[in-house]
Amino acid sequence: MKIQEIIVVEGKHDSDRLHQYFDCDTIETGGLSLDEGKLEMIKQAQEKRGVIIFTDPDTPGEKIRMKINQYIPDCKNAYVKAKDAKTKRKVGIEHASREVLEESLTHLFTYRTDLENTLAYEEFLDLGLNGAPNSAEVREALGERLLIGRPNAKTLYKRLNMLQMTKAEVEALLEEII
Repeated sequence: MKIQEIIVVEGKHDSDRLHQYFDCDTIETGGLSLDEGKLEMIKQAQEKRGVIIFTDPDTPGEKIRMKINQYIPDCKNAYVKAKDAKTKRKVGIEHASREVLEESLTHLFTYRTDLENTLAYEEFLDLGLNGAPNSAEVREALGERLLIGRPNAKTLYKRLNMLQMTKAEVEALLEEII
């Protein structure tokens, strides 16, 4: 399977895993040490071939993803569930199976920051996605269903608006998963 876009991963082991299954090019961020030079390289890759951000499903991976998306508009994003990419002590892209990686790379999202909010924060709260006893579990289930990672409340609110989801659409999804 040939992938046109350049895939941005955190480290060499992630690149090795992807090269094992796909004909692709990767850029390694070096973890959280992502500097302006590396961001410029990713920006140039986005302009020439497009970029898929495919970071680990953990806090550092989310920080790297957010930094790249803020610096470089219109990148595609791929997510893998933490439970599908872990060993007893580690979590990361390098631990995911071929099937999980293929599934993740077929469900890509491009976040936009120039769109109007489709979901008000009050509606977000009404849906029980923050402040309720089971909010964390509901957010996790919704993130898994939408294949957008395991975001905290603030990040989920932002991603739902980036995906232009309305309260009714979120309610329908919640009815399916709860």
